[in-house]
Amino acid sequence: MSHANEIGRIGEEMVAKFLRSRGYIIFARNHHEKYGELDIVAENRDIMLFVEVKTRRSDSIMNPADAVDYDKQQKLINTARAFLKKAHHFGDVRFDIAEVTYTVDNGGEYHFSLNYIKNAFPADELLVD
Repeated sequence: MSHANEIGRIGEEMVAKFLRSRGYIIFARNHHEKYGELDIVAENRDIMLFVEVKTRRSDSIMNPADAVDYDKQQKLINTARAFLKKAHHFGDVRFDIAEVTYTVDNGGEYHFSLNYIKNAFPADELLVD
């Protein structure tokens, strides 16, 4: 596993713990459909969350959420639509973005922080036919 993959995995685990601490059940992680991948799918009551996790160094030029541009949003929407059809979920849906940033201190220790963005982009297009 590459260093970048390991950092991404740590970021996803941090977000999963965050969601569990708020009463969400992790329904799926790194779920693949023909349109793409869903990092985390979580559920709480009738709300299904699709969480895109972006992990970057804190001194990165762009904010992690900026990587979820219109094209990426459309991929996530199409992937989520395919997931929902299989899961037979007809309740509310929300797209969130979890920005995980990290620094490395002089001793080589990593320090992570989380900025969680609810309703990062609209889910209106997801109404199942």
